[in-house]
Order: sequence, then C-alpha cells, then structure tokens
Amino acid sequence: MVSRRLIVLPALLAALPLPLAAQTSPPTLQYETLPAPLPTPIAPQPALPPAAQPLPKLSDAQADFLREWLAEGAEQGLTSGTMAKPVSLKGDALARAALDRASALHRGRIDTADFLEVWALRPEAYDPLPGFAAAVKDDRLRQWANGLTPRYAGYEGLRKGLAAYERIRDEGGWKAVTAKSADADVRARLRVEDSTVTDGEPLTDAVQRAQRRYGLEPTGQLGPRTVAALNVPVGDRIAAIMANMERWRWLPRDLPVNRVQVNIAAAVLTLFEGDQPVTSMRAVTGSPGNETPMLVSNIHSIVVNPPWNVPSSIAKRELWPKGRAALAAQGYKIVKTPGGGERIVQPAGPNSALGRLKFDFDNPFAVYLHDTPARAKFSSYDRLASHGCVRLEKPVPLAELMVQADPALNGQVQTLIDTGKTQRVQLPKQVAVYLLYWTAFASGNSTMNFRDDPYGWDKLLASKIDASTRRAQAVVTASKE
Repeated sequence: MVSRRLIVLPALLAALPLPLAAQTSPPTLQYETLPAPLPTPIAPQPALPPAAQPLPKLSDAQADFLREWLAEGAEQGLTSGTMAKPVSLKGDALARAALDRASALHRGRIDTADFLEVWALRPEAYDPLPGFAAAVKDDRLRQWANGLTPRYAGYEGLRKGLAAYERIRDEGGWKAVTAKSADADVRARLRVEDSTVTDGEPLTDAVQRAQRRYGLEPTGQLGPRTVAALNVPVGDRIAAIMANMERWRWLPRDLPVNRVQVNIAAAVLTLFEGDQPVTSMRAVTGSPGNETPMLVSNIHSIVVNPPWNVPSSIAKRELWPKGRAALAAQGYKIVKTPGGGERIVQPAGPNSALGRLKFDFDNPFAVYLHDTPARAKFSSYDRLASHGCVRLEKPVPLAELMVQADPALNGQVQTLIDTGKTQRVQLPKQVAVYLLYWTAFASGNSTMNFRDDPYGWDKLLASKIDASTRRAQAVVTASKE
C-alpha cells in the first residue's frame, strides 16, 4: 500500500476526538471505479543563467553587501557552519554566487537530480535572475535577499534552533550519560538543551520534558532509548535541523491555509485551519524498508467499506507463502486477472486491513490514508509499522469534516459505513494533503523537538547539502575574474 481547501466548522473541530453519531437515512450515492492514478510528471528544474548571459553590474556598496550576505550561509543551514567563509568575489563571479544562494534559499540547496524517488515533493521552478537584476537596478538588494527565505514559522523556528545548537557545539557539546549517572550529571546534561531545569525540581520531571521533546514515552526514567537520545552527538542534531530546513525550502511559497498534513517520522496527522494547527491524531506510517513517501496531492474521494486489493509485492512476500487454504480460512479471495494471473483480494468488512474508510489521492506510489481494525498500535510510541500507507486513529471524524459542505453527506459517514456497502464518495471540494518528513521542529515556545531518523534521510540529505554547496563554491571560484 505503497496530488485544496477545507472549510472547518468550530463545532466539528470541538467534536473531532469523539465518535460521530450515526444518522438514519443515507443519501443516494453512485459508486464508481476509478483507474489507478498515473505518476505525476516532474518538470525539469531550470539551471542558473549560462555563463555567457550578461549579468547586472554591481556598485561597490552592493558588492560589499552581497559578500556579507553570502557569508551568512550557515545561518540558513546551507553549510555545515565549519566550512570556510566565501572568498572575496567581485564582478560576475560575485553576481553568480548571489544567484546561486538565491536559488538555494528559494527552492533548496540540492538539485532535484539528487532527490530520491520517494522524495516526491519537488520544489517549484525558480529563476533568480529577473528579481536580482531589478534589485540591483533599484538598489534594493537587502529587501530582495530578505524575501528569499521561506516565511513559515516552522522554518524560522528551525533557523533559531540551528543557531542555538551551533552555540552548544562551539561550547563543547554535551557529555554522555548512562542509566547509572549521578543525578547532578544528568541535570547538567538536560540543562544544555533545557534552560528551565533547576536543582530543586524532581529529576523525573526534567527527564519527562526531554522524553517529550524526543517523542519518547514520558516515563521519567533513564531507559535505554532515553539514554540513546541524550547521547546523540550535537553534530547529528545540527544535521537534522539543516535537513529539515532544506525540506521547508522545497515547499511552495504559499501553503493552502486549510490542509491535512502528516508528519511521517512522528506518525501524526494534523489538521490545519487558517494555517494554524487545530487538531491532530495519531497515525501509523511506513516501517523502514516500506517508507511512506514525501509528497503533496489532493484527496478527491473517500471509499466507504473498501476492499483491499493486495499489492503484488505484499502478496508475494507475506500472503502467498501461507498457502491457498490458509488464505481462504482468513477470508481472502483469489481473483483471476485478465492476463491469466491471479491476485489476492480481502473483501470489505470489519477485519479488512483498510478498515471502513479509505481516503484516495493521486500519487505514483499507490499510498493513501485509511482506517484499520488494528487499533493497539495507536497507543504505542513506535508507530512506523505500515507498508507505506498512513493508518488513521480517528478516520470517521476526519471524513465528516471533508464532506460537511455537501448537505446530502453532512453527518452521514457512519450511516454509510453501517450499510456495509462499498461506495465511493466524491468530496464536495478536494482537500490538500501533505506527507512530510519532519524529524526536527520547534514548538510554540521555541523549544527544539527531535524525532528519530527512521529512514536515514537526515544524514543523507545533510551530506547532499554540503556536497552541493562545495560544488557551487568551486564553480564560482573558477569563474573569478
């Protein structure tokens, strides 16, 4: 099981955590079978202006500003913070360095050719030259530069967090602790990241705050996972912040203010209204090896009481080895395909792996959001366990929010489920959905939060950022006058 607007009523938001009451008379709906979604084509990204293209001439004051601005790359997570400062540039070489930095800030440091296939969230095309030329002509380079970075609170929180953790690194980082470390040593370690730690408070309270920041069960005890999180090197935390800043730069300059957003790494779905998170629910996302892809799409329909057409990869690996008799005993059906082959189908019902609701959106990975009869995982702090799709803790309230604009559907989701019939409900308005991989983010009080990097994408992306930056610096240096 491995692409925009949503109007949210306050009353429904208040009721989201609660089950919705069943209604008595379902509307008449037409069930239709849609073809499998086709892969979304990825447009090639434009390169920077060719070397032969004339560039605007800079005044001495403009050149001085650009050199200072280029030296601030570490503040935006574009270099490791330990790389050499930009060399003294002038003329076209300086202009090209500025254009490269502008492109990196506006659409990301790495080229889309370096993206993994499952990093399907592609930045919008951007040509920095027209804006740069106009800023030089009007002598507004500072305003131009300030407008290049993402204007999201999430990005700004990471930028501040990056500065804080680079200060921690420059001051020597933190000392490792063990489960047997003295209380004073544990407090000292916790205080490096949490200035509110005091000598008078119970140590368990301070440990619980740290565990919540790391997405761990807040037991207050120094178990193996808590010790491991505390002992992650500060350099790795910096790399995670850099990687997540880069992912913010891949997003469009304006997100739909009403949207569904899934943090894959944290296995949490959040509903946004007016660009503010208004409610969230636990989810189950892809296990390592069955990664949930990063992507953006639009939920166009909901399948009520969906059957599960088992993907061939899952069937081959997990089901066919059980044998036909065992599959039949578990309620699976073996269906002939037009080419003479066979596929496995799990009929709709209370035991279907898709539960009672499936939220469909076009994407080349055949992933979707869905209900599940396996509820125990939602109480766990380890919820990366799916084949790539996103299982939802509270699918019925979410579905009600999506169909409420249609009087024939408003309040009818549970009634439709109770019929036992498979029906596809077209949404009155498509709903933006973002599957994102956030392993570092700042809370409202600017406290940095971290999650494990289950797919190993953070370090890989951080290395790609450094490599891309070094290549760009080499090109600019080679073009010096």
